[in-house]
Amino acid sequence: MTVPALTFSDDQAAAFDAVADLLRDAGVNLEDGLCLPAQEGRGKVMALMGKAGSGKTLLLAELVKALEAAGVETVSGDWEGRKRKDRRTLAILAPTNKAAFVLRMRGVPATTIHRILYTPVYDPEYERIAEWLMGQAEKPEIEGLTDELLERARLSYEGHKSIPAALAAAGLRGSDFITGWKRREDPLDIGLVDEASMLDERQFEDLQEIFPNLVIFGDPAQLAPVNQSGKMVFDTLKTTQKLELHRIHRQEADNPILDLAHALADPALQFDDFERMIEERAAQDDRVRYAQRVEVDLMARSPVLVWRNATRIRLINAFRAVHSAPETELLPGEPLICDGIELPLKHRKKRLDLEARGLIKGAQVVYLGPGRKTGFSRLHVIGAEEPQVSAASIVKIEKPDEEEPFIPFAARMGATFLHGAAVTIHKAQGSQWEDVQVFAPDLYAAARMGRSEAGQPLWKRLAYVAITRAQERLHWVVRNRLARPTGMLRVDDLSGTPAPLALEAEQPEG
Repeated sequence: MTVPALTFSDDQAAAFDAVADLLRDAGVNLEDGLCLPAQEGRGKVMALMGKAGSGKTLLLAELVKALEAAGVETVSGDWEGRKRKDRRTLAILAPTNKAAFVLRMRGVPATTIHRILYTPVYDPEYERIAEWLMGQAEKPEIEGLTDELLERARLSYEGHKSIPAALAAAGLRGSDFITGWKRREDPLDIGLVDEASMLDERQFEDLQEIFPNLVIFGDPAQLAPVNQSGKMVFDTLKTTQKLELHRIHRQEADNPILDLAHALADPALQFDDFERMIEERAAQDDRVRYAQRVEVDLMARSPVLVWRNATRIRLINAFRAVHSAPETELLPGEPLICDGIELPLKHRKKRLDLEARGLIKGAQVVYLGPGRKTGFSRLHVIGAEEPQVSAASIVKIEKPDEEEPFIPFAARMGATFLHGAAVTIHKAQGSQWEDVQVFAPDLYAAARMGRSEAGQPLWKRLAYVAITRAQERLHWVVRNRLARPTGMLRVDDLSGTPAPLALEAEQPEG
């Protein structure tokens, strides 16, 4: 069949054809650009696997273009129009905000799995604006919104395809037009899921309930979720449901970071040999650094990647010490990692509101300053479509050799955070940064222990995941030293609208 007008490798073309066959059986013909109404039937799942640089993201992007050209409507999780019998829908999903953000930066309109599982409930008056922006209704007349403000909303939507961003451009806050959140009741249609190696069994089951046509993209060389004994969800699929991409794309062939990652597949390669290989590449190419110390300036936006939890805690405390951060408060610009939401069941709506704003477990956040109430924080959620929020926060600073973390300040309930200047390699999966620092002494410790996972030395899996988080430059840190910062922590490099304070007024404190 005819594939999109670009150069595919043979295995990419075969994978595109396999997905096209699955979709044709479901009534979507990519070759002819035609859609038939969805039919009841047994759900279908396919897995497309490949290591870093094999072209998974390119293939996903081309499938999205072909589906949109065939008339399939992309669902973002922001807002959904009225249900129509002949409507075919597509959602592009990732397990984390950061992973979805990486896709959006490449032109793929991705959202998080959570934003598809839980949908916003709009005020009917403002829903009329959403329907108009989507081309499903005439331009509405809304009290308090002039034609000029509606035009701002229209221009914003044309640029970003985000209903909340468009309404914000018209001067509205989320609390004006979103009245709550609910778990999805109606199934969707076609789901494309990136970073499937991060999925646990429960998430996979949820996705299969929602999407009768599901294609998951994953890297079999990454680390499995912590609670799944080294197995990934695509390990449970039949051989006929799986395809693997092998060829490394031509444009990636001169990438020294990917070369190092793929060198780890050699069963004879030992840790010392690998470090010598890194040192040699660093002498030839500036994209690889054989570093003698951790660069503290980089830690504010891209955490140091470690294996051992004790190493993570030591590096975080060293980061705070060199910035003279007081124990009793955070400095604006300090990085945080969301560790979950601590709210009782009676406040389920508030939990959904926080999670829908991007404060899901594992979300990377930058502290902007205190909110108006004690225990509230203004936050920038990295990778979220509307990044700046204000919410009740419980911040935990872990200390070396102490079981209980120190809590500089806290609301009685709300979003919980750990410091984000360093994270474990497991937690880093799904994320990418321009510069990545890998703390090599931890991987050496894993190599000395001789541990394995899924038949491969653990240090190699750790090294592979850590290295492939780097988009532009890899820093392989070989000594336990920390450089001095070149300046104060900053927040002026973060974009986004000012943090709305609505949550402070609405959120319970006890």
